[in-house]
Amino acid sequence: MQALNIPYSLSAEQIGFYQKNRFIKLKNVFDAETLAHYGDAIAQQVAKMNTVTSKVDERDTYGKAFLQLFNLWRENEVVKEFVFSKRMAKIAADLMQVDGVRMYHDQALFKEGGGGITPWHADQYYWPLSSDKTVTAWIPLQATPLPLGPLEFSAGSHQIVEGRDLSIGDESEKLIGEKLRVTDFEHVIEPFDLGEISFHSGWVFHRAGANLTDQMRRVMTVIYMDKNMILKDPENQNQINDWNTWCPGAVVGEVIDTELNPVLY
Repeated sequence: MQALNIPYSLSAEQIGFYQKNRFIKLKNVFDAETLAHYGDAIAQQVAKMNTVTSKVDERDTYGKAFLQLFNLWRENEVVKEFVFSKRMAKIAADLMQVDGVRMYHDQALFKEGGGGITPWHADQYYWPLSSDKTVTAWIPLQATPLPLGPLEFSAGSHQIVEGRDLSIGDESEKLIGEKLRVTDFEHVIEPFDLGEISFHSGWVFHRAGANLTDQMRRVMTVIYMDKNMILKDPENQNQINDWNTWCPGAVVGEVIDTELNPVLY
């Protein structure tokens, strides 16, 4: 557990890279022993919570993308230790250049062997949050070469407004992909080493390839927001659902400060 709370020092260059591109990949955030210990706990909790029984090829594009389980931290104390890591939370605060961060929610994204693509999208379409001071830590629990379907980014694409109104699916993959192909934003497709984690903002466009192997791609994510984040009036049904699910009791126009949104750093 000690490894979860030792500060990870970011350089001015790394912070500048994130501010420009709204994503960054950082090596050696956690060691193999830490990932093995907490990865096993996360995998066991995913198996316990998962209710999907259909075969991959029987699902729609979103269903083929991953098994998606939320707020594992509320169900498992060992997973909670990992999700509440001050090491990760401080990285999130430093990258966003804010005084502190709160939990929005966590989610496990396990892409099965033979699982499909995760279509192009921007996360913040789903979030009733008043600013772009949000960041997701994407934490592979194993080394993730290209055939496993690592996360891909369109560097700097948070500047694009077109496509922000699209949920994840075939339409977002097609329309956002077409838009990005005629821009100068670099499409970053790289493997992840063991212990390497990415952080991306809510409005940067990203996707993941299919899992071309017979192995599970195990990923845990933690979504952080500025500790002073204000709830905005929702703009779509998904944002209403997120309000009721991830910050119930929060009030539009006020700081989101509920028992589900503790300050982590």
